[in-house]
Formats: sequence, structure tokens, C-alpha cells
Amino acid sequence: MPDDAVMHCRSCGSADGEVVLDLGRQPSWDRMPWADAPLPDPEFDLQMWFCRSCSLAQLRCDAESVDELFAVEPRAVAEQSDRSIARLEVEGLVGPRRTVVEFGSPHGESWLPRLAAHGMTPVPSAVSGRPADLVVDFYGLLHEPDQEAALRLRAASLAPGGTLVVQMLSLGTVLAERQWYDLRHGHYAYWSLPALDEALHRMGLGVHRAWWYPMSGGTVLLTVRRDPEPDAATVGLIDAERAAGVTDPAALAGLQRAASGARELREWLIGERAAGRTVAGYGAASRSVPLVCRAGLDSGLLRMIGDASPTKQGRRMPGTDIPVVSPDELVAARPDRVLLFLTELVDEVRDTVSGVESAGGQWVLLDPAPRVLELSAAR
Repeated sequence: MPDDAVMHCRSCGSADGEVVLDLGRQPSWDRMPWADAPLPDPEFDLQMWFCRSCSLAQLRCDAESVDELFAVEPRAVAEQSDRSIARLEVEGLVGPRRTVVEFGSPHGESWLPRLAAHGMTPVPSAVSGRPADLVVDFYGLLHEPDQEAALRLRAASLAPGGTLVVQMLSLGTVLAERQWYDLRHGHYAYWSLPALDEALHRMGLGVHRAWWYPMSGGTVLLTVRRDPEPDAATVGLIDAERAAGVTDPAALAGLQRAASGARELREWLIGERAAGRTVAGYGAASRSVPLVCRAGLDSGLLRMIGDASPTKQGRRMPGTDIPVVSPDELVAARPDRVLLFLTELVDEVRDTVSGVESAGGQWVLLDPAPRVLELSAAR
């Protein structure tokens, strides 16, 4: 989209809005070239646009195409799926002789096998004319260019008395944790709880229950019904996000200031190199790309990035010459420091890639500035 093109909201269609976060021109995070592919990579504007009419924060313009590479599901994501399904079971939404439709995403394994183990029957979506008792959106809305159509499809997929379940990373989390690097191509909508509840009411639905979990800084699980009766805790979560500024473009502009943290990372890496220490990274995830590109990193500062996904190994990070290697290759390189891009996976990674610390290396978390973890006595 050219700079002077009029942006229309992906949900309500309004043109009344403004850019609240501009990360400049960046390569699409999913286009991970082979390690020997020449630079430069194609770049596209990466901006978050906020609609003043319905308070949806969204991607202003996308890359030419997005094709997500398969990633290995982290243990933390699988455990969160188990927690979410257990919560739905407590709520009486999971059980035998019930039907389920899923709108999934590349950010974790399907819930359908887990739900089938509880006796539920998967059915096609509403396009087949077979609505379901339970409609699951597992980070699916994020990937829909037309949010209005996506919400209407989910509403149409509900059988009478059915429940829509949405698991998402809320804009409230992005703002509170200053996670500006969650903005990326192919991720079209960043819903806050107040904005999503308002949009759902236009469909004859509303948020019935909301639960907060710590994964990724704050993951939210919602149940949505045609006759919502939110309890005090749910109302409290919605009100807390509104009070934090998720409907205020001036507050959201704080994400632009937070993006200066990329410069701090670069300066830290320059200091590590001057001190004679080698630094690698771990986690060639989608959120890593905006950070690496914004900081202007190359293999002279960040030697390599380890990742468990075989489809990413042998490639390089978009926009830079930093190679993506297997965990074994990372350990064999014996880096002095390993920067973990996915902080919530720290316990899992320290266990599964234990060779880093066995060789005397130390893990580093962005908290938000780099923080070196001390080796424990056991390690």
C-alpha cells in the first residue's frame, strides 16, 4: 500500500485512523532464504494502524505474499493447550456427543485430536452448512485479512446454544509488555478485549468468560456466546485493558518508543564482541525477525541462531546473513552467550539444549535489556 493510500479498517471499514507503530521497511519474516542466497531480500513497509472507530490495531499493509514455514510446537505451547482444554472441560463445554469446528493457525498443533479424545466429533466449518456446539479459534483471527468476514464465519459456525472459544495474544499484553516485535507481516489484527467484545456484539455475540495465562507475556482464553453473562473477573480483565490504554492511540504510540530497545540490543552485542565473547541466538521465530532487522544485526554480531525446526535449518534470517542451524550445531559452536528470543521457553530450552551450559555458555534473556542468566549449581 503506498504511503498516501487510504487505509480502511479490516473490521468496521472506517478510514478514520492513524499509524501508531512504524518499523520501517522490512523483509517478510516467513521468507527465510537458504543460507547461500544472495542479499538483499525484498522489503515492505511494516506498520501498525489503529482504527479510531472500533479500536482495532492492525497491519496497515502486507508483504506481497506470506507462506509460513512449519515450526516445531514448543512444550510451553502444548502445555497451554492442555490447560485451556482443561478449563473448557470444567466449564462443561468439552465432552462426548458434542461437535467441534476449529479455525487453527501455524502457531501450535491442532486441538482436534485432544478434543476427539474427550469424545467430541470434528465437523467441517459453516461453509458446509454444519454448525457445531464448540467453535475453536486457536490464534486463527490473527491471520485473516478480512476481520469482519472472519468473525461472521465463526458466528455462522455456531449451532444454537453453541460457544465460540478464542485463544489469542491480546493487544493489552503487547502494550503492557511493550512487545512491539509482535507486529509482523501476515499478522493482520491485534485485538484488545474491549475492541473484540464490541465487534462481537455487532454479530449478536459477546465475551462470556475470559482467563489470563502468563505464556508469551499474557495469553487470553475467551468463551463467546449469544447470551453472554460475563462474571466480575471477566469484566475486570476487559476494564483493565481499557484503563491501560488499548483504545487510546496516544498510549499505543508508546510501542514506538519501546522499539528503541533494538538499538540497546545492538549496543550490547557490540560490547560483547569488543570483550572477545561470541554470541549466538536461539529461536528463529516470527517475532525474532522484526527485532533482528530493526537492530540491524548480522553474523558479525550474532554468529548464528539455533532452531529445532528442520524446515528452518540451513536457511538464514530474512534481511541478514545470520544462519539458522540445528541445536546440535549451536552447541558444537560453543558460544559464550546465547540470546533466547522466546523468553517463555527458557526452562524448556535449558533442558533440551543443555549442552550450551555444559560447555560453559550462558543464556541471555531480553528483559527488556539483555540479562545474562547465571549457571545454577546443578548445571
